Amino acid sequence: MTHCVLLNADYTFLNLVNWKRAVCLMAKGKVEVVKDSQRIIRNCSGVELKVPAVMRLIKLIRTIYRSSVTFTKRNVLIRDRFKCAYCGARREKLSIDHITPKSRGGKMTFENCVAACKPCNLKKGGRTPNEARMYLKVRPYQPTISEFLRLKFENLGIHDVLRELGVF
Repeated sequence: MTHCVLLNADYTFLNLVNWKRAVCLMAKGKVEVVKDSQRIIRNCSGVELKVPAVMRLIKLIRTIYRSSVTFTKRNVLIRDRFKCAYCGARREKLSIDHITPKSRGGKMTFENCVAACKPCNLKKGGRTPNEARMYLKVRPYQPTISEFLRLKFENLGIHDVLRELGVF
């Protein structure tokens, strides 16, 4: 695990930080380690240190929450769990497919876009799924912030750690 979960002083999620940044925050005394990971690092003088999996800030930071998840290709792929919406295959290279094509007035929104593998996207072309006789295995939707974070944590493999701590 190369990322560490950073929690606010009241145990609300703040961000994912790189393990190097996590070690710097520990050295400065700005965080308290809630749970360590299995990874150990050694410095040049031979001192061993466990890399934290979950950290909590000592001072509370006021945060302003966004109202919705921003639309990006990566966020659509995370929402669809990196699977093609038409065939369900897990491919290395996925693209974004518009259910109602852009040429017919389809918008770039979560409700109109799904992850699709190249063969399915080429087969569908500039048609709707009904015209192409292709059917969606998933229903596209606008994810909430908390649901999106849960999906992201599952993808990173740290959801179990957070559930064990009672954060999610």
